[in-house]
Amino acid sequence: MGRDDLVLDLGAGTGRLTEALACVARRVVAVELDRRLAAGLRDRWENVELVCADAASVELPREPFRVVANLPFDRTTAILRHLLDDPRVPLMRADVIVEWGVAVKRALPWPSTVNDVLWGAWYSTALARRLTRNAFDPPPSVDAGVLVIGRRPWPLVPEAEWNRYRGFVAGGFRRPRSVGLQAAPRDLDAHEWAELFSRSRLSGAGASRRSSP
Repeated sequence: MGRDDLVLDLGAGTGRLTEALACVARRVVAVELDRRLAAGLRDRWENVELVCADAASVELPREPFRVVANLPFDRTTAILRHLLDDPRVPLMRADVIVEWGVAVKRALPWPSTVNDVLWGAWYSTALARRLTRNAFDPPPSVDAGVLVIGRRPWPLVPEAEWNRYRGFVAGGFRRPRSVGLQAAPRDLDAHEWAELFSRSRLSGAGASRRSSP
């Protein structure tokens, strides 16, 4: 991270992380839903913009940006979907603190879920470290992990195909044989699903050519 970066702190809370980000980033957008906490962040740093909103629905930047945040545990999935569902969102990297079980689940390739497969077409994930609950004040009921999500330099599926791919994966998880899947859907990782989609497109194109007059 450097002076050229736009960074979002989702769930800024009291601003401990926001302050650290303000020292190294060009611009920070601190998003906090609690109005009392948000009021305490206002006008504290010149390069920080405060947005009092839900991190799972806040308007995202149209320019490339990063996320560094301690995500609210009860909102993690909703926030990740907001960030990752649409590959046209110019998110370049996210370093997020999440519940330990969620961090492990998202970092492992199997068993996969619809979200894992879809997000994995454009992003890679890695588990950076474990944080014990005693590292937080007040401490949560479980340990946490730092999950790193990075945009792939070469996506597994073309961005223009994202809506079609979404339907393909969702249909494959509901009816595996409809997409020619012999294994259990959750046994295939993002790379294997992307390859299956590519083959289905090629076979469909070949069938169209054969049926043309």
